[in-house]
Amino acid sequence: MERRSFNKTLASSIAGISISQNIFSHSKIRKKLGVALVGLGSYSKGALGPALLETEFCELKAIVTGTKSKVNEWKLKYNINDNGVYNYKNFESIANNDQVDIVYIVLPNNMHKEYTIKALEAGKHVICEKPMALNAEEAKEMIEVSKKVRKELFMGYRLHYDPYHLECINYCRNKTFGKLNVVLAEFGYGISNRDHWKLKKSYGGGALMDVGIYAIQAARYCTGEEPISLSAKEYKTDQTKFNEVDDTIVWQMEFLNGKVANCATSFSASMNNLHLGFEKGFAKLHPAYTWRKVSGYTSKKQLSFPSINQQALHMDGISNYLINKIPHNNVGADEGLKDMIVIDKIFESISNNGQTISL
Repeated sequence: MERRSFNKTLASSIAGISISQNIFSHSKIRKKLGVALVGLGSYSKGALGPALLETEFCELKAIVTGTKSKVNEWKLKYNINDNGVYNYKNFESIANNDQVDIVYIVLPNNMHKEYTIKALEAGKHVICEKPMALNAEEAKEMIEVSKKVRKELFMGYRLHYDPYHLECINYCRNKTFGKLNVVLAEFGYGISNRDHWKLKKSYGGGALMDVGIYAIQAARYCTGEEPISLSAKEYKTDQTKFNEVDDTIVWQMEFLNGKVANCATSFSASMNNLHLGFEKGFAKLHPAYTWRKVSGYTSKKQLSFPSINQQALHMDGISNYLINKIPHNNVGADEGLKDMIVIDKIFESISNNGQTISL
């Protein structure tokens, strides 16, 4: 099976970002770690599976699906044998598969806790897609199990490996344009499928949990701080379409020393922006959060970085950490919990008519 070469030297080509330079430095491939994808929906099919053909520290060894018609296609494309095929009834038996080191949870949000815990208790490290859980309490339970069984739990935060976002973090840390004062972060799209699980409350649907979390993340990793207070309001464009979950939410987060982040998310409006307002300039990404192509510029120049595969860098970064103890780019479970705390507070503010909530 042909595998495209993956440019591991990219990390050192991103100017001034020491955290990225650590991804592959002094790395040794003892063996490729085996990955199992749990859930073969559009993200696994369109992004994670193809990325695992490019990774250097891990490879796809197993799949978990409840749809039998998908199995043969995945077996043929990724050279998976019968012993690497599971369903949700026999999932726990993955504990007996020594070829699987990491289980990647790519399921609806209401299933994240259950299958993360099952995978951890099966003796596997876990990557969980965002959001980590339905709420902060579930996230805490997942972390407790991870510590109890002594297996690592990571988040599917691919943008922590994207050069454009890393460069923005670099501007903030180095005060390239002076002090950061304002963050504007927006991510939304028009959802057309009325039967999608993302429009169902019991599945943990809604715009905030789906794409609003990217705005929370961006504000947190750019400021390098946790918000001290926030206020939020919800708007609905279609009561029948969004009768169970949130449609459009706007919120403001306050950080130390007067920094603020004005954020928005929506299932009925297209927006994809990150704007950082500094004392002496700005940096802007648009589109900011896509996995196919990020673009941006500053008050001084257009940003341009080599094309990369976010998912491949992300999974390789985690695998390199597990093999060689090379620090990963802050994609541990604690990051997921911090986002869930903010999400809980946003919903609390909405339920209290936009009241300012302290964190």
